[in-house]
Amino acid sequence: MRGKAIKWLAIVFVLIVATMFIVNPVSAAKRRYISIASGWVTGAYFPMAGAISRIVWKHLKKDGLKVTAESSGASVANAKLIGLGDTDFAILQNDIASYAYHGKKGIFDQKIKNIRGVCTLFPEHVQLVSRKASNILSVADLKGKKVAIGPVGSGTAENAKQILWAWGLTLKDLGKAEQLTASQAADYIKDGRLDAAFFTVAVGAAVIQDTALIVPTRIVPISGANVDKLIKKYPFYAKQVVPAGSYKGNDKDVPTVSVMAMLCARADLESDIVYKILSAMYAELPLLRKAHAKFKNISPKTGLVGMSIPLHPGAEKYFKEKGILK
Repeated sequence: MRGKAIKWLAIVFVLIVATMFIVNPVSAAKRRYISIASGWVTGAYFPMAGAISRIVWKHLKKDGLKVTAESSGASVANAKLIGLGDTDFAILQNDIASYAYHGKKGIFDQKIKNIRGVCTLFPEHVQLVSRKASNILSVADLKGKKVAIGPVGSGTAENAKQILWAWGLTLKDLGKAEQLTASQAADYIKDGRLDAAFFTVAVGAAVIQDTALIVPTRIVPISGANVDKLIKKYPFYAKQVVPAGSYKGNDKDVPTVSVMAMLCARADLESDIVYKILSAMYAELPLLRKAHAKFKNISPKTGLVGMSIPLHPGAEKYFKEKGILK
């Protein structure tokens, strides 16, 4: 009897220990922490990454996926993070993505061959903001002025240099070229340390709205024959308008140019993960569109507009299923 009792106690003990290791399917699955490199917290990239994170948590936590939105140095820096394998996804401009994939001397001396497109998101207007007191009415008037061209490693800095080129100017023609973040540039304009600043951001960006509330500003037009010259050399640009009323004192439509923001991924990121995240994003368009005013027109139908690099296989699968990619 005693032997049988010991045997049963042993069986019970084994069962108790076994149940301690029984977990639900999410815990049993290998949890994946996915990172998205975005941009400045004052721009549109960070809210986009945050919205994707919330959508993944809502739809894919059962699959063990969790997305972390990370603030970063924007487009050029984000492409380099992809190249180093230090992030899974990144949001960047379509022109910078192409420079990264194909290589561009002075920006990407080594081609980043492991970067792949997931989808394009929204147009990013190049907005040249000046203090009204500086009397800058065109790009040509930047000569001799103190101008912020965007931080080191940003798409904004490349846009600024390309636009200056179209007007026959270089950074040396400026009185001073400052490489500042968007929030720093705004502060410098407010206190008079800058005459103007380039911002490649969605229209309605809080950093420009706030500046216009503090000091009289002007959205300087980027228009005319020089824009055609710009687009001929850099075909990623498109003619756009900053609508009247976007900012205080902005009472007329102002012509400018834009590039496209896009979501990229590492080429070696599992196709299933890219497919699931992209599917979840487009399944939750109302939630995505609430994150920023500029996201209101995002849809699968426009997800390949301006795609400048090869698609990730997971994205290719999604767009083929929807009949958008043949």
